[in-house]
Amino acid sequence: MLHLTAGRVGSRLASRAAAAFSVSSARMASTSHAVSDVVDMSKPLYWDRRDIPLPDRAFKESLTAADQSLKQKEKGPWGQLTKEEKIALYRMSFRQTYPEMNDPSAEWKTVVGGIFIFLGITGLVVLWQSIYVYPETPPTFDPELQAKQIKRMLDMRINPIEGFSANWDYEKGQWK
Repeated sequence: MLHLTAGRVGSRLASRAAAAFSVSSARMASTSHAVSDVVDMSKPLYWDRRDIPLPDRAFKESLTAADQSLKQKEKGPWGQLTKEEKIALYRMSFRQTYPEMNDPSAEWKTVVGGIFIFLGITGLVVLWQSIYVYPETPPTFDPELQAKQIKRMLDMRINPIEGFSANWDYEKGQWK
C-alpha cells in the first residue's frame, strides 16, 4: 500500500517538475499577464567601461530635433562649436566621462554592512547554541577535580620513567 502511494506521489512530482520547466507554464504561473522585455544580444549594446573606451553604439539612440541639428552642426568645423555644444555632443555618445567612471562608489559600505550583519547573526547563533544546544562543561574541567586527578596519578606513580610521574620529586613533594 505504501509502495503504491509513493509511486503515485513520485509520478505527480515528476509531471509537475516537467511542467515547471516548460515555457508556457512559466507564463501561466506569473500573476500578471505582462511578459518582461527580452534583451536582444545580437544587437550592439552600450556600456561605460574603462577598459573598452568606445562602446558598440551611442548612449542616446533617439535624438530630439535639437540633438539632430547639433549633429548636423558637428559635421562642420569644430572651432565654431561652443563648449556647451561639445559637451552636449559628448553626452549624446557617452553617459559618463573617465573621471566620473573613476569616482569611488559607495558599494564598499554595502559590503561592510553585509559582513557585519552576517557576523552578528553568526554570533547570535553561536550564543544560542552555547545556551540551548551544548551540554554543561564536564566536572573534569573543574580545577579542584583536576588537582585531585593529578594527586591520584602521582600516588599511583603513572609512567615513572619518562612520563608524568618522572617530573615529580616524591621525597620533597614538589615538581622537579
